[in-house]
Amino acid sequence: MHAVSLNWLDLVIIGAYFLVIVLIGLRLRGDTNTSAQFFHAGRSLPPIVTGIAFVAANCGALEVMGIVSAAAKYGARANSFYWVGAIPAMLFLALFMMPIYFRSKALSVPEFLKLRFNEKTRILNAVSFAALMILVSGISLYAMAIILREFLGWSFATGVVLAAVFVLLYVVLGGLKATIYNEVLQFVLLVAGLLPLAIFILKDFHGFGGLRRALPTALSHTWEGLPFASPSQSPMDVFGTVVGLGFVLGCGYWCTDFLLIQRALAARDLKASVETPLIGAVTKLFFPLLVVLPGLAAVALFPSSLAARYDLALPALLAHYYGHGLLGLGVTAMLASFMSGMAGNITAFNTVWTHDLYRAHMVKNKPDRHYVRVGRITTVVATILSIATAYIVLSFNSLMDYVQLLFSFFNAPLFATFLLGMFTTWATPAAGFWGLLAGILAALLHNILYRLHWIHYGSDMSANFYGAIAGWSVCFVTTCAISLCTARKPAEELQGVVFERHPLEEKTTPRLMRTPWIMATTIAAICILLNWIFR
Repeated sequence: MHAVSLNWLDLVIIGAYFLVIVLIGLRLRGDTNTSAQFFHAGRSLPPIVTGIAFVAANCGALEVMGIVSAAAKYGARANSFYWVGAIPAMLFLALFMMPIYFRSKALSVPEFLKLRFNEKTRILNAVSFAALMILVSGISLYAMAIILREFLGWSFATGVVLAAVFVLLYVVLGGLKATIYNEVLQFVLLVAGLLPLAIFILKDFHGFGGLRRALPTALSHTWEGLPFASPSQSPMDVFGTVVGLGFVLGCGYWCTDFLLIQRALAARDLKASVETPLIGAVTKLFFPLLVVLPGLAAVALFPSSLAARYDLALPALLAHYYGHGLLGLGVTAMLASFMSGMAGNITAFNTVWTHDLYRAHMVKNKPDRHYVRVGRITTVVATILSIATAYIVLSFNSLMDYVQLLFSFFNAPLFATFLLGMFTTWATPAAGFWGLLAGILAALLHNILYRLHWIHYGSDMSANFYGAIAGWSVCFVTTCAISLCTARKPAEELQGVVFERHPLEEKTTPRLMRTPWIMATTIAAICILLNWIFR
């Protein structure tokens, strides 16, 4: 690996991006005078915008630097984060869960839990989700600081603070709408910045077959050579990947994470809301070309230089393949991705804090402008907390290991709560709260036992997959058990918050009702085919 300094052209490109994002915030400032506009974008956006933003919200540090580092560490197995851990969950969200979210008229995921269960469940989820968003936004700051350190020579602290200031500016000015439009811009920049890298790699290695031959056998396949169940010996196995990643972590993230649901709920109607994750799924089918492929190339090019910190794989590849101008575009794409990811975390945090905790329990019945002001103040506080959490990531050598650990704590148990809450009428309010709490504690305990070496796994990722299974299972069983001996919610209070057979029949034609299923079936078929081709 070799360092490359940015020249004046690279710096102009980067500076232009920083200017544009601030201008977007200023332009949309007049559209964020009410809490509905600031926190929820007024439910006014077309599906193509919310669909791209849905994907872009996931294309921050955990997606770009995280997947590249995961591919450098685990090889082609990283394809599973898309074709097992993302696509099926996005289809399930679109067809079954999104109509329920939309019909419930809940403005946040915690508010939905209040409608389905009770206020205690809402508070527990709001607090845990707020903690998750601060921890994840720290990941984005960490990634930005790494890029600025590698290419500009800035200290880690300087990079963290500067990046935080710019994110703070456009979120405070423009709220969710500015964040979503910046996510669309970021997505375009990301594709433009990473696609040439994929092309250079394929040309350098004479196609994917040449790259595969340059890799160790254990890293060159998605499925071949993967044991069915060997968590203590193998870095990944089939059971942990399919159940832990695909079912628990994948659905726990894509189907319950308010950062993503918030984008779909900003769509202008039910049809657009359902289409949002389907549009996102189409792009996810082919995203491994942009992020898994570079990670594999990093293993082949720098086999002895990445073990201490796999997160350096992407900066090393940009320095290796890009000349000036294109290097500026690549660095801008990275910064845009990380800043947009952090902004999404911050807007989700300030919505949950202000709407589900402050307005609901601390200060009620104030003028609307009061809550907008509190939301902006919350954004400042969240940014400062994110600066602190950025330093936690330094103790992990791969971002994706850390991200999946966090999701195993907070998202995996929550998916069990949502499954029972949305698709049964017998899960009780008391069971919803105690089941969720038990699942979170079980996942935390599992990780403590792993860190103390009381239980053993072949890798941190395998530990995360099985920890997620433990958290989900404890939540599911506890919720079922407590539901047997506690009072159910009256049937009339469950209208709109549980599954109904034909959720798209309202104000739609029969042809329109079939469209999401046709899209989903096509996407699923392509996903199965990709798994087979790159097995």
